[in-house]
Amino acid sequence: MTRPGEFRLEDPVLKKIETPQIPQPWAGLDGYLKCCEGCEFTLGAAQQLERRLEGEFHWRSHGTDPAFVVRHRRGRVVEPGWCRIEFVLSGEYQQQVAKLYIDHGEGFSEAHAYPIPFQSGKLATRVIRLERSIVNIRFDPWEREGSFRLERLCIDNIDAEEAWDAIAERLVEATPEYTNLKKAEVLAGAGRSVPDNDEDDGTARNAELENAEDESARKIRLLEEYAETFIVNEAELSYQKWIDEVEVNGLPSPETIHSYLGSLESPATISVLVPVYNTDESLLKACIDSVIAQSYPHWELCLVDDASPSPHVEKVLRHYARNDKRVKIHVRSENGHISKTTNDALSMATGDYLALLDHDDELARDALYFVAKELERNSEVQLIYSDEDKIDIQGMRCEPHFKPDWNVDLLYSQNYVSHLGVYRRSLIEKIGGFRVGVEGSQDYDLVLRCIPHLPAGSIAHIPRVLYHWRAIEGSTALAEEGKDYTTSAGVKALKDHVEGIAGGRAIVEPGIVGNTYRVRWPIPEPAPLVSMLIPTRDKKDVTELAVRSILEKSSYTNYEIILLDNGSVEPETHEFFEKIQAEDPRVSVLRYDHPFNYSAINNFGAEYAKGSIIALVNNDVEVINEDWLGEMVSHVCREDVGCVGAKLYYGNDTIQHAGVIVGLGGVAGHSHKHFPRESGGYFNRLKVVQSVSAVTAACLLVRKSVYEEVGGLNEQDLKVAFNDVDFCLKVLDAGYRNIWTPYAELYHHESISRGAEDNPEKVSRFNAEIDYMQQAWGEIIEHDPSYSPCLTRSREDFSIGGR
Repeated sequence: MTRPGEFRLEDPVLKKIETPQIPQPWAGLDGYLKCCEGCEFTLGAAQQLERRLEGEFHWRSHGTDPAFVVRHRRGRVVEPGWCRIEFVLSGEYQQQVAKLYIDHGEGFSEAHAYPIPFQSGKLATRVIRLERSIVNIRFDPWEREGSFRLERLCIDNIDAEEAWDAIAERLVEATPEYTNLKKAEVLAGAGRSVPDNDEDDGTARNAELENAEDESARKIRLLEEYAETFIVNEAELSYQKWIDEVEVNGLPSPETIHSYLGSLESPATISVLVPVYNTDESLLKACIDSVIAQSYPHWELCLVDDASPSPHVEKVLRHYARNDKRVKIHVRSENGHISKTTNDALSMATGDYLALLDHDDELARDALYFVAKELERNSEVQLIYSDEDKIDIQGMRCEPHFKPDWNVDLLYSQNYVSHLGVYRRSLIEKIGGFRVGVEGSQDYDLVLRCIPHLPAGSIAHIPRVLYHWRAIEGSTALAEEGKDYTTSAGVKALKDHVEGIAGGRAIVEPGIVGNTYRVRWPIPEPAPLVSMLIPTRDKKDVTELAVRSILEKSSYTNYEIILLDNGSVEPETHEFFEKIQAEDPRVSVLRYDHPFNYSAINNFGAEYAKGSIIALVNNDVEVINEDWLGEMVSHVCREDVGCVGAKLYYGNDTIQHAGVIVGLGGVAGHSHKHFPRESGGYFNRLKVVQSVSAVTAACLLVRKSVYEEVGGLNEQDLKVAFNDVDFCLKVLDAGYRNIWTPYAELYHHESISRGAEDNPEKVSRFNAEIDYMQQAWGEIIEHDPSYSPCLTRSREDFSIGGR
């Protein structure tokens, strides 16, 4: 037993066995736990650690705060000054963060803690400056349960020159600001003279003394920037956990791949197109190596150098071409930019499908395997896209983009398809390849020009991270501002595309954030009448706020407001009804004297609606921007659009509604609920128009013909909850798209006018409505096409979940 308690032991059997040799936690470690200057240590398991029997130096952590205590031996210590920590830890998780704690006499604390991110099996190192003597040292290998082997741990004093050299090297490798600099340039930028072999005539020294104060400040800044390179945020750790525990388990084994390849009678050849220009040598090699390492071998790599001035580029390409006949190269005689260069690669391709790869990015090992599996599953597919993430100079993966299935309205707002994109070659040849004049958004232009030629069922999304987008200075992977010209090129591409859809009447402009776009769709002339249905019962102040905000703040004026009075009894409410109708002839009141049934009330109101557009509006909303109604009308008048929803805030300026995600919490939940008003959300989803499966009826527009086509709201099974979600799903099922727009903003003072589900009768009704939704819409509840299966189904924050 491992805890106090009573038990009964019957028929014990004792058997002699060989006693395993279990070493003390610190035994045998002297060989590698030593400093370069001879300072040696013992290593003790302080907490949540146990030795393993697999071999020397094997450990297992059985908690989330495992720790070693590192003790001095033979009276030798690490002296104050510059110090370097090095270790190699191999474990079951590929990327983690270790932490070294230094006790100067006050005990261990985060004030003297030094995180060190590491990759399994690779040397990790960090330089620190010790201002005082050390009393104790603690080393935390990671913050999770699991087995590992600590293969090396070294702590030693180094001189200042060696320390600054290590700092500069780290900044060059890990900080975009310094990526293209030499170490000497980084140090010179810190006000520190660069050592050389020439004698100093005193001039440099005098200048250094005169600027000592500035030099000190710059050194402090460099040290701060150096320390920041070791900070890994929680999202990155969460993603690494997902990689270790979810992604890895979904990858094919070598046996599975071998069996699959053996079953192919006519394997598809995938041509990987890579335009190359002046690429860093190591990144170019990493890019090419990621293709050569593909588990699916039926590919060809078409590399075209766009007249790079750096001689190493052509040398690298020719080296790979000599060693693998699947690698084809072409060197342009003059620079033509990326569209012409990619077209040259296209002309070299012989595969039926084309995969697009940037010259410093990488493919996941099984990327083409999963593409081939999709091609086998769906012979009609012409466009495939996958999820993607970013990768830094050190190869650390971060910022995964788990994408929705085909979402044309999101595509009109941003190029979410992006990487990995795979196209049928005949499709690309049909549209004339890559267009010159939209460089910077040539991939976006390509997919937009493909859309008219893509029938239903010919687009596939692989919800796996198959592409690693390199995050370096100047790249749009690093920030939307990385390439300013990409937004203007994207506007041009989108403008040319919608020209054929809206006959030149749509306006395309940059979106709220970089590399996003807004399409202002035309409103028919004359402007259609909107019938706003607002159910209410007393709560005069709430209802008046909603109605007057509509009347006073809406720039779109062709509407009627129908107040659906569900049994108001308060005199002030009736006085308001009379007063507001007298003030504005667009307002009318209809009496509905039946028990509360949200669906039935709105269906009743729809019968009296004069407009061709119905707006379901709660009586506890408040208009924010005057263009809210015009924006929603412009979308709902698009013939393939069904419902349109608005961006709603709580009174504290946090998000109440940004579209409905079906499946959250078992039925449905609101996207980005409680996010700050100015937040961009998951990959700027809070800032862009997009298709969603459902929107809330707190503010929903739909054409009356569509409302009637699907039978309105379900007043039999969904009297209170989920009726708007059910309605939207019926509209979706009828072949329309539902839209959410951030350009229609209102406050929603939620549930002020209706009580909580706080008695047995209401709870029973609510549970019955949940059961109905799960039975009626089980398939889409299992997978909302506007959401990723890799994201959480328990929260509304787009955090990483599982699959």
